[in-house]
Amino acid sequence: MPRDVTELFTFDEFLTHWAGERPDRLAMREEDRVFTYAELEDRTAKVATALLAAGLKKGDRIAWIGKNSDLYFTLFFGAARAGIVMAPIGWRLSPTEWAYIVNDTQAKMVFAGPGFDTLAEQLAGKLDHVPAIVSAAEARAMIDQTVRAPFEPSGTDEAVLQLYTSGTTGNPKGAVLSNRNLFALRKHSNELDLPYTKWEDDEAVLVAMPCAHIGGTGLGIMALGAGLPGIVLAEFNPEGVFDAVENHGVTRFFIVPAALHMLLLHPRCASVDFSRLKYILYGAAPIPLELLRQCIKMFGAQFIQAYGMTETTGTICMLPPEDHDPEGNARMRSAGKPLPGVEIHILGPDGAQVATGEVGEIVTRSSNNMIGYWNLPDATAKTMTADGWIHTGDAGYLDADGYLFIHDRMKDMIISGGENIYPAEVESAIFGHPAVQEVAVFGIPDEKWGETVKAVCVPKPGMSVDEADIIAWARERIAPFKCPRSIDVIEALPRNASGKILRKDLRAPYWAGYERMVN
Repeated sequence: MPRDVTELFTFDEFLTHWAGERPDRLAMREEDRVFTYAELEDRTAKVATALLAAGLKKGDRIAWIGKNSDLYFTLFFGAARAGIVMAPIGWRLSPTEWAYIVNDTQAKMVFAGPGFDTLAEQLAGKLDHVPAIVSAAEARAMIDQTVRAPFEPSGTDEAVLQLYTSGTTGNPKGAVLSNRNLFALRKHSNELDLPYTKWEDDEAVLVAMPCAHIGGTGLGIMALGAGLPGIVLAEFNPEGVFDAVENHGVTRFFIVPAALHMLLLHPRCASVDFSRLKYILYGAAPIPLELLRQCIKMFGAQFIQAYGMTETTGTICMLPPEDHDPEGNARMRSAGKPLPGVEIHILGPDGAQVATGEVGEIVTRSSNNMIGYWNLPDATAKTMTADGWIHTGDAGYLDADGYLFIHDRMKDMIISGGENIYPAEVESAIFGHPAVQEVAVFGIPDEKWGETVKAVCVPKPGMSVDEADIIAWARERIAPFKCPRSIDVIEALPRNASGKILRKDLRAPYWAGYERMVN
């Protein structure tokens, strides 16, 4: 009797199950490289064997610096089978930022993705330990040459993935996720008759968002959980998306609204056959009504908005297709309803639940909630309660029908094109500039990216601040996507009685006329 897949909770169980149930079905494709479930099971077992033979053990970390790749998913799934934790690092970050995360993980091995052959030189002199740095060619050879051996698989609640999330204080924090975090919610959805949580056997999933984000790696995991092909794009590009839909049977993908807009603007878009496309999942920002209208007309797919965060292993709320109305409706401003198995409460300043419709902090509890932040017990205790609730740092309210509306960010985070950016990190990059006495950074509305970074600088006495010079200075220190797009110069920053910069006062004029302070 075949095993009920909703009773599977680990990578080892899923890979073993699908290799037995559908050995010849396509599991993963990138460009012309294809792997069946039998091949993926064998290759990931070889990864587990090779890592253990190299002296790694359960709980050790490995890192990946590179774009999306079938190699990344093979290494990640194989490591996860043995309880070795993968930490994918954003390829768009600067080498200094890479080094911080590699040092934080104390990774025993750092894998360089295809095209990142100079990684060892870029990290030289920046690391506080000596990990093995393994090229893509060496990693593929390692898999091909290993003879698989038995190993002890990781348990349901053991860590397998460590995703880094921008930190309020400037340094990113590693959110540690377990097998249960990544797979357990599927069981609840299966008990309800929601068509968009069900998968037909002829479907395929596109992985186009970066693997260092839950929106990238999570889609690869979603494909594995459903026993379907994951079609991997090294990075988002319209041609790659169109080819995946037309030639590789993609039926659903996750994307940020800014990327959807890029698809629509592409000259090839109008001639692509989108008839197989069923669902477009999007997140990081609500979809503008006009963009939704254009997308429905062009793609003919059903739209699902996903709300979540790295600490909640991605999606905890969904706005389903039936609430996406091309004529517009009140619900489209919401983040949808909690997924089955997810609890959401709204708390007032005193920590008590507030009345329906009243704004407070959004807190959530489910099997999706992370184990905690890596080596940061104080930060974990601030974010997670002893009984499993996570403080999201978002302000919002629940309506009478249980829909969640995001009102504002209680944290100062900026989301630009799906990337999380914390002002503190940008401010510290600008602060050392010889002409800058003080700086404040915040997000302003942007039609294409949702929000962009704005910096306000106070010059040192007798000095002048040049916009281009400040932006260039920042680009040398942090990833380009975090750098300000514009600089204003003012005489003094607004502060409260205790000296705290009043970012809200600086932001307010730019958000006049908007229904809410997030875009």
